[in-house]
Amino acid sequence: MSSFGQYEEAIAKYHNSLSVKTVPVSSWDFHNDFLGLIKNLFVDLNKLDALASQNKWIRNNWDLKTRLREEVIIVTDTKLNIVFASHNMMKMNGYLEAEVLGKSPKMFQGAATDLTILNEIRTAILIQEPFEKTIMNYKKNGDVYGCKIKGFPVFNTKGKLSHFIAFEKAA
Repeated sequence: MSSFGQYEEAIAKYHNSLSVKTVPVSSWDFHNDFLGLIKNLFVDLNKLDALASQNKWIRNNWDLKTRLREEVIIVTDTKLNIVFASHNMMKMNGYLEAEVLGKSPKMFQGAATDLTILNEIRTAILIQEPFEKTIMNYKKNGDVYGCKIKGFPVFNTKGKLSHFIAFEKAA
């Protein structure tokens, strides 16, 4: 029985050496929200990496990790159907990725969207050139918001157009 005594003394010594830090229950929500953001960031990064690897994208110097924290990322195929939308799109316009996959970015446009700017974007897409424009888009609830878009064609290692990627944020 003496071995149990030594064991219990060791456990007691260990527990007495611990420094317990208390956190108010009210901060758990903030902590949980932060963990959710970090998890979504890594989920989005993994999806983008998988998309890039699967389609053999030429690696660009886009800092996707930083961009995902500050901007919404939307990727379309060459027919302009959305194949990826970052989790933070919900915060900007109210849509979940599942609601936009397979649809065209035209779904965000409406009466307040400037046709001249739309035509400039279409031209850049047709000639496979990068563009930067601010356009009036619509949220899921119908509210209008300014959206600054930086769009780029994405090419594969054979030099063939693979996708388009857009970095967006509320203007």
